[in-house]
Amino acid sequence: MQWSTLIVFLLLFVLVTVLGFVAAHWRKADLNQLHEWGLGGRRFGTWVTWFLLGGDVYTAYTFIAVPALVFGAGALGFFAVPYTIIAYPIVFAVLPRLWYVAHKHNYVTGADFVRGRYDSPLLGLLVAITGILATMPYIALQLVGMEVVISALGFPMSGWAADLPLLTAFVILAAFTYTSGLRAPALIAIIKDSLVYITVIATVVIIPMQLGGFGKIFAAVPPAKVLLAAPVGQSLGMYSAFATLALGSALALFIYPHVLTGVLSAKNARTLTRNMAFLPAYTLVLGLLALLGFMALAAGVDKVPQYAPFFKQYANSFAVPALLMHSFPGWFVGVGFAAIVIGALVPAAIMSIAASNLWTRSIYRAYINPRCTEAQEASQAKLASLVVKFGALVFVLALPATYAIQFQLLGGIWIIQILPALVFGLYTRWFHRYALALGWLAGMTAGTAIAAHLKFAGSIYPLHVFGYAIPGYAALYSLILNIAVAAALTVLLRLLGVAGGQDQTTPGDYRAAVPDRDSGAGDGQMAAPPTL
Repeated sequence: MQWSTLIVFLLLFVLVTVLGFVAAHWRKADLNQLHEWGLGGRRFGTWVTWFLLGGDVYTAYTFIAVPALVFGAGALGFFAVPYTIIAYPIVFAVLPRLWYVAHKHNYVTGADFVRGRYDSPLLGLLVAITGILATMPYIALQLVGMEVVISALGFPMSGWAADLPLLTAFVILAAFTYTSGLRAPALIAIIKDSLVYITVIATVVIIPMQLGGFGKIFAAVPPAKVLLAAPVGQSLGMYSAFATLALGSALALFIYPHVLTGVLSAKNARTLTRNMAFLPAYTLVLGLLALLGFMALAAGVDKVPQYAPFFKQYANSFAVPALLMHSFPGWFVGVGFAAIVIGALVPAAIMSIAASNLWTRSIYRAYINPRCTEAQEASQAKLASLVVKFGALVFVLALPATYAIQFQLLGGIWIIQILPALVFGLYTRWFHRYALALGWLAGMTAGTAIAAHLKFAGSIYPLHVFGYAIPGYAALYSLILNIAVAAALTVLLRLLGVAGGQDQTTPGDYRAAVPDRDSGAGDGQMAAPPTL
């Protein structure tokens, strides 16, 4: 155990713990109302929203898993860079519309919008269940990232002594989330992102100097890992795998419930459009993080005897902690480890809040207690957030880390199935509600079957078309089936005259809210693209 590392780590951890509880008094409001507890009162401005969305998207798992994928698989791991570049223009066009209609109708979740848009409690329920199922393993992965760092600090890797630090962190996370709601991760995200930037900048400046420059780093990487393997025979090989991973991940990124929670907490749609201009700064950081995988290969950290037990326990996920320990003095390793663990606390808190919002609005209020008061609604959400985090903790403690990773692969396949109902619904009412539900069923079934066929060890499936093998992301393939089924059944149901339900929204609800720059007061309005 390196005491300088542990002391710096604990000081930073205590700081964010205090901030988590202080956040209950930040922009003080009645936290017994769901929109105050679960959405921060919808009052976060540009900078707070920027840090919050960054905390949503760039998690401890990103810090650990992206370099680990580059360390193990090479160039394929860099798909994470183009997918975020692709995502931001899509989000720029889509999410301000969602914010505006949600603000107009007091929607707290994406499931609220889908239910109102299609007059379908069933479709809203399916969206809510999908969101909760996809979020649970995501929270578990944050805890796995914390577990890796806690072991690297010198705590045992097995037994009750190994679980105690993680249990302590869980109790603290649960307590300040219950007390402060979304305000806690919003405030902590500022510290988290600052530590991430400090750590990344230090690593990309100092480690290349230690290793003799980027030229020597790339020269030390096996040639097979520097570039994607060229296609062979009647196959598109890794080229199609890389492209579909980037596109599918981009389409799924901003429909995760925790990201939508961050979006709906913004004070106006203009705040979101500004954020889409600023958030690519995180893409730069992501590219630099991916390079840490090559740096770890060049440094040969997997061949250092003292790290061998950690690589045996956590495989390539230990590449970044090992690189930090190998390259920096103990006190700075404490800063880097704090960045990773705090980078787990922030998204885990937001994810649990998002899942509890879905449970409260789309299941508890819709089916169990339709006449619940605002206080009962908020209380139910707080309790649900504890249950969600506890479930993720039990999952991590009871099962190997590989199970969490496998279920996260499934989570990505599942969450993308709500895209037709949620994203298409922002622009058109053409799709029939029953057709969307059956399309969701087809996509979920096919995606899960593909994952099972791959033994839950990956998400790249070779699709054979006209004699060609096209390896691609299972989530994207299942989404295409989902859309095709929904479109075909919509035509059929409309021909049969099946009622499509009463839309609770109007075309005017989808206008983008833009602050009046001249007066500085109120929300101006721009004409929306036509809603079919």
